[in-house]
Amino acid sequence: MEAIQGIIPFILIFAIMYFLLIRPQQKKLKEHQNMVAALRRGDQVVTQGGIIGKVAKVKDDNEIEIEIATGVNVRVVRSTISQVVNRTEPANS
Repeated sequence: MEAIQGIIPFILIFAIMYFLLIRPQQKKLKEHQNMVAALRRGDQVVTQGGIIGKVAKVKDDNEIEIEIATGVNVRVVRSTISQVVNRTEPANS
């Protein structure tokens, strides 16, 4: 019985840590992955380095091309996109 009473505080601490730290972080990571997966040409984005630009081309699963000024395109890794400022509407066919 004393052994169970000694383990209960550790179980409670782990449960509190899970609900206050681990679970929200996993939710935020999943939202970021969904946002990055939904990037399209024309979306205005902000990178983790603070560069604001418009998506010029979606190259592959890991890389996109951003136009930061007229005629100036920069290749960035998708995971470095921190925020989508303006989304373009999908074209109606």
